[in-house]
Amino acid sequence: MRNAKPDTMQAAAIDRFGGAELVTVRAVPVPEVGPSDVLIRVEVAGVASWDALEREGLYDGAFGMPSTFPYVLGWDCAGAVVAVGSQVSRFKEGDRVYAASMPLPKGGTYATDAVTDADNVSLIPAKLTIEQAGVMGWDALTALSGLEEVGDTIMIFGASGGIGHMAIQLAKRLGARVLAVASGDDGVALSQRLGADAVVNGRKDDVVAAAREFAAGGLDAALVTVSSEAADRALTSVRDGGRVACPHGAMPDPKVRPGVELIRYNGARSQDATDKLNRLIDSGPFDVHVARTFPFDRVVDAHRALATHYVGKLALRVS
Repeated sequence: MRNAKPDTMQAAAIDRFGGAELVTVRAVPVPEVGPSDVLIRVEVAGVASWDALEREGLYDGAFGMPSTFPYVLGWDCAGAVVAVGSQVSRFKEGDRVYAASMPLPKGGTYATDAVTDADNVSLIPAKLTIEQAGVMGWDALTALSGLEEVGDTIMIFGASGGIGHMAIQLAKRLGARVLAVASGDDGVALSQRLGADAVVNGRKDDVVAAAREFAAGGLDAALVTVSSEAADRALTSVRDGGRVACPHGAMPDPKVRPGVELIRYNGARSQDATDKLNRLIDSGPFDVHVARTFPFDRVVDAHRALATHYVGKLALRVS
């Protein structure tokens, strides 16, 4: 390992699965930095819906390894490189980076220091703030993975959420016309500002009628980030031979008719995927909308906010 590694760090962790009140900030050992790893001094961590599921134990055993406690939560972060493993040449101490990591096996990103494989790390695009970069990684990569072979017309269901609001912008860069189905008046306003060609309020508008007006011959594709009966009704607007992409974690499975392909997927997490994402971000204006930022000692409030209505992303200011 090159550069010095601290022995302990402050981290937001749980000692057992359960509610938000179980998350506490305490001192824990800094994970070991392997030959292919990067140690990041975290400034901002993303707070995402799947963090709550993980906190409750719904991912226990899902990654092929046992959960160990204290369990440090958090999948996304941004900060500065503190140290790199012996096989890492792409990064050096002081580089400003973001990462799409995962809590196992070396701990999550709700910590002053995070360790992850260098393939999960990227330099921060110049146009993004540290808060935007800190919350972006997994949602943006998941959005991009769901937009493969996007076609000419696409409906994004859940367009004002973390994945959805980035998917609007990425789909436009890939040449598609976008029908955004957003949540609430604030979600409609955000989707409009981000360049969707048409926007409907999924809480009160007739989405099927809007989709038929948007694409008379049927939509080429749909990206569903929030599964629901309303989403299932909207998917009747996808044409025969069209495709519906839905990331794992959005449950239950969307219902599609015969002749429409349902694709369940995980966001690609690799150097190639991140390089592609960064190129698309650099190609024009790109907004990662941060609804609220919480100080580190209010991590419990951040987790409780996950159960409320908001648009975009939530952030945790670690340092």
